[in-house]
Amino acid sequence: MNILWDFDGTLIDTYPAYTAIVREVMGDKKVSDEEIFCHLKESFSHAFHHFKLNEEQIRTIRMSARQLRPNELNPFPGVYEVLKQAEKNVIMTHKERDDVLSILAFHKLDGYFTDMVAGDDGYPRKPHTASYEYLHEKHKLDLAIGDREIDILPAKKLGIRTCLFQNETPGADYYLNHYRDFNKKIKLY
Repeated sequence: MNILWDFDGTLIDTYPAYTAIVREVMGDKKVSDEEIFCHLKESFSHAFHHFKLNEEQIRTIRMSARQLRPNELNPFPGVYEVLKQAEKNVIMTHKERDDVLSILAFHKLDGYFTDMVAGDDGYPRKPHTASYEYLHEKHKLDLAIGDREIDILPAKKLGIRTCLFQNETPGADYYLNHYRDFNKKIKLY
């Protein structure tokens, strides 16, 4: 089985750290962490617009997110076991390549991936299909796993089976809340 993975919120539990950064920059105690988290999960741009953040705040948030150390961001429990089962794992992320590589190396995940399209590789952003097409042509993908609808839309257009992680939005072939359930819920062959 060849799997395409999203990075933030799918492989690595980054959103709690991102939520804390936005909370600090906003300084608004009336907005709950849950509300910030929910808007960030839709997209950073959506959250920035929703909370009416100015350019300086947005720059500060983006800079702070890039300065997070790999030890502040952890893989989701059970992800190692799923990675070990795949013949090939590839990543498609909007995150910068150097940041992804340092996090993967720190958590000893780098050896599990054969390819990656990162945010600074020049491909259009999801849900455009170009990066998925490139990875699919090269690796014959069987499954795309992501935590947001925009992670599965390109895969669906290309006929790749899809899995939403910790997200119940209609349209995916499979749904997982925990990677320990992978073998029970996902049957590709």
